[in-house]
Amino acid sequence: MASQPLVIVLMGPPGAGKGTQAKRLAKELGIPHVATGDLFREHIKKGTPLGRLAQGYMERGELVPDDVTIAMVIDRLSQPDCARGALLDGFPRTLPQAKALDERLAELGWCIHVVPNIQVREDVLLRRLSGRWICRNCGAVYHIEFRPPARPGVCDVCGGPLYQRPDDRPETARQRLRVYFEQTAPVLAYYQRQGLLVEIDGEQSIEDVHDALVKAVRLLPEE
Repeated sequence: MASQPLVIVLMGPPGAGKGTQAKRLAKELGIPHVATGDLFREHIKKGTPLGRLAQGYMERGELVPDDVTIAMVIDRLSQPDCARGALLDGFPRTLPQAKALDERLAELGWCIHVVPNIQVREDVLLRRLSGRWICRNCGAVYHIEFRPPARPGVCDVCGGPLYQRPDDRPETARQRLRVYFEQTAPVLAYYQRQGLLVEIDGEQSIEDVHDALVKAVRLLPEE
């Protein structure tokens, strides 16, 4: 481990299992898992100045400016439980965010240690994202590939009809992936130029992906 706080930026497209891996990796390393979505909800719930500022933009249907998001991230990193570092999940998403984050971290005397990027082929991501179906009666969740119901279109729990939410439909999943890859390609290139990017095969088992992430963070060579 580095002597200074360990800052990890975990990258990966929707459907790559990044959220699950982020929580597990952060727990194993003994550092907080900092997800920007959680930060927004927490600041808004507490009514902080940053939360009220962000809420104003969101209520107008506008994107929250980078400087507000970065201020939330830096505020979170300044908390006592981040003294040993943190794992950032969901940020940065754009090149301006990545550059601004570097500048703010430098002001703290910190730097990013490593940027693992969980890679999964687009066709696999589409299968993962678009296979979810939900019971209209009891809310039970199924996946046509990973957790299919015993009878197609019928809930195992209550016998209710299954339906697919608009967000889980193939066309929506395809658009989500297109936006993600367009936004993050320059970010990945930026970190690669700094020698921070480590590619992780996200099509392995959950255990193998976790082991690869631990090796990447600890800079251990692959066997």
